[in-house]
Amino acid sequence: MSRNRNLADLINGIDASKITTGTFADARISSSSVSQHAQSFDDNKIVNDISTLGLRVHTQENLNASNTNSASFDVFQDSSGITNLTNCLRNDAEYINSLSQTLGSEALMVDASGQSSSNVNSGTYDTNTISANNWTIVDDATHTRTTGHYNYDDSREQGHLDAIFAGSGQGVNTTYNYFGQYTDTSNADVYIAWDTTASSPSWVWTKFTFDRIWTQGTPTTTLSGSNDLSGSWNVIKTITNTPTTASVDSGSFSNSVVYRYYQIKYHNIVATTDIGLRSLKVFGKTFTETLNATGSFEGNTITASSSTNKMGAVITYQDQAGTNALNTDIVLQLSANNGSTFHNATLTALPDFATGIKMAKVNDLNVTAGTQLKYKILFANQSAGSKEARIRGVSLQY
Repeated sequence: MSRNRNLADLINGIDASKITTGTFADARISSSSVSQHAQSFDDNKIVNDISTLGLRVHTQENLNASNTNSASFDVFQDSSGITNLTNCLRNDAEYINSLSQTLGSEALMVDASGQSSSNVNSGTYDTNTISANNWTIVDDATHTRTTGHYNYDDSREQGHLDAIFAGSGQGVNTTYNYFGQYTDTSNADVYIAWDTTASSPSWVWTKFTFDRIWTQGTPTTTLSGSNDLSGSWNVIKTITNTPTTASVDSGSFSNSVVYRYYQIKYHNIVATTDIGLRSLKVFGKTFTETLNATGSFEGNTITASSSTNKMGAVITYQDQAGTNALNTDIVLQLSANNGSTFHNATLTALPDFATGIKMAKVNDLNVTAGTQLKYKILFANQSAGSKEARIRGVSLQY
């Protein structure tokens, strides 16, 4: 009977329950025999969470564009991560929309030269089209050496901007009414910096005049600008003054860059000289803004470590006016071959990134294979006051 049973086993197959030791050759096990027991795993939720976290960190830390081995992040702290802007602008408030700007004619924008300190501080003077009375001094050792007049013992008489603009009545001490310093060191620098605030109208500085206060030497006066205060100042205009002319005029100069922070600096001061300026007048040009119905911009090319044919992204955006439809009013395209072939993505909504800031994603979009990765965002149907989209951040996945 045992022999018959063993023969039957050979003919009919061995009962699987009787196999307790040994291994099978790969060819003896079908893939379906294994895969039917394997649970599928979707990592898109993890990838999207990493993109969201990266955008949040870049937003909170005010970081420039950066990338890892599998993702990139840009919240438009500056323009270093974007290119090919068509009918679009990056705003200093760190977003991109389909706006265009054109410079107007030069005009007198700030003039408090005939006003008292109290008038300057209250803003009750004739020409103040850019709210100079709301500007604040950046008062620290790095950006401001002196504000107002300094006596021989370096005591401060005035630490407000009326020391520059006003023509009379500075604070409680009317003897000194200017930004400057008494110095007993040759070639000393005296400088003051201020913040025009991010909410000021968009404008550029193109000329200045002031009344100089010194009787000897030919110090230089330099106007510089900055948008982050973290690096060196960008020089806008440098002039050499004469000791015999009370009124100094820089003349008009070419400048089309908008700065939030400005600095005026004296250099090459003659020893034992009381030096300063007052009655500063600011001339500039304001921008006329137009919201374009369409526009586009691209991210800079990112080189991947290996070729890919699938890409994804998370974007953050704001409905400044109206409701912008994903894939119609806001369109995302992805490319792995340096923009030679862009593929339309189908964006789907994610939970809001923050109050008033929406978020959308696309995962595993099939693209033409390559290692030169970039995105493109297109605006459509934009109209001032009725439909305005602002792109706040982009995280590319690869």
